[in-house]
Amino acid sequence: MNKTELIAALAEKAEVSKKDAEKVLNAFVETVQDAVKADDKVQLVGFGTFESKARAAREGKNPQTGEKIKIAACKVPAFKAGKAFKDLVK
Repeated sequence: MNKTELIAALAEKAEVSKKDAEKVLNAFVETVQDAVKADDKVQLVGFGTFESKARAAREGKNPQTGEKIKIAACKVPAFKAGKAFKDLVK
């Protein structure tokens, strides 16, 4: 399902226009991105948790040359599915 299909499905389930559904989806995505960027956790009980995780510095290997390279520490976005969501997918 792509974004256009998701917007159409949201509009149908919520009985709103596609334009309104798109506004709500965009606002949700921006809000989650802003919160995770600020190191906040967004927890939706039954669905899952969006958060940022620290990735330690490590040594990697260039696949073309085999040369060892250093990979800097960084933060990455993460999503952990909630129990109800996991059970639904099983």
